[in-house]
Amino acid sequence: MHYSQSLAKRVVVDWNIGYVTLSRDEYFTKQSIGVNGKLPVPPVYITQGDTLVLNVANSLDKPTSVHAHGIFQHGTSYMDGAGMVTQCGIPPGANFTYEYAINQSGTYWIHGHYNHQNTDGLRTPLIVYDKDMDKLPMKYDEDVLIALEDWYPVPIEEQLKLIWNPKVPFPPPPSYPTGLINGINGN
Repeated sequence: MHYSQSLAKRVVVDWNIGYVTLSRDEYFTKQSIGVNGKLPVPPVYITQGDTLVLNVANSLDKPTSVHAHGIFQHGTSYMDGAGMVTQCGIPPGANFTYEYAINQSGTYWIHGHYNHQNTDGLRTPLIVYDKDMDKLPMKYDEDVLIALEDWYPVPIEEQLKLIWNPKVPFPPPPSYPTGLINGINGN
């Protein structure tokens, strides 16, 4: 099959970003940030040449923004989602639609880019399949997605208070993360 632009499609993904309280490490329960009431956030799959339309509703009590890490933004830096750099945060109760023309293939990630929200769970893999998968020189039986992440026992805002406090010796007392594999305790 030869790729043509007529085969490209608009992939629409709706995200309601809000709080989720849970224990992902089997030790500590904390308020985290999820999407559509889920954590880990389900991966996003798309094909090179498609357009990703990401409708974001902010149900948090603070601003948020979303960054598609590694996706080229030629002429669309206003869609980059880097909070307070290329975009103001999406206010609480507001909506914003990101639209990405996906012109590359590979494994990337989409993550919160406002006040370290990715550390509290607002992150997921973005898998972009090559438009000419049948022409690739390598052949394989299946795709296996392995997402590794650090998971801290306290919300990032509490950890940052220790890090930024000039009265606390540096480095601050450890708050060791748990290693998660596909959202499950891997320790």
